[in-house]
Amino acid sequence: MIQAPALAEILHEFVFTTSRSSGPGGQNVNKVNTKVTLRWDVLQSTSITDEQRTLVREKLKSYFTKEGVLILTAQEKRSQLANKETVLRKLDLLLKKAFFRKKVRKATKPSKASTTKRLESKKQQAEKKQWRKKL
Repeated sequence: MIQAPALAEILHEFVFTTSRSSGPGGQNVNKVNTKVTLRWDVLQSTSITDEQRTLVREKLKSYFTKEGVLILTAQEKRSQLANKETVLRKLDLLLKKAFFRKKVRKATKPSKASTTKRLESKKQQAEKKQWRKKL
């Protein structure tokens, strides 16, 4: 099973940029760069294995540029620090989702008791409808 990398291990590979936000903040929006963009060059990453890299590229392909850089943004909060924490939380959640493995469903047959119970109820229903018929 492939394990998701911890954010602390790959934090040094992230590039954070800030720009003006379109989020809440009134005049603050026009003056302060509160929007935070996280860029992570997954192809050049030394902190993850090739197997992890291909899984991330496959599962999160909508977040990648043509050059193989993962981009996430956050602009919901009024402060730059809060948006930085938000974007890190987003990335952590995405990585956990990407590395989550569903349990394989085992096919099972219905038990004899459940089969007979089902057939019995069908017979009862048919009998009920027979009594409703006009003669």
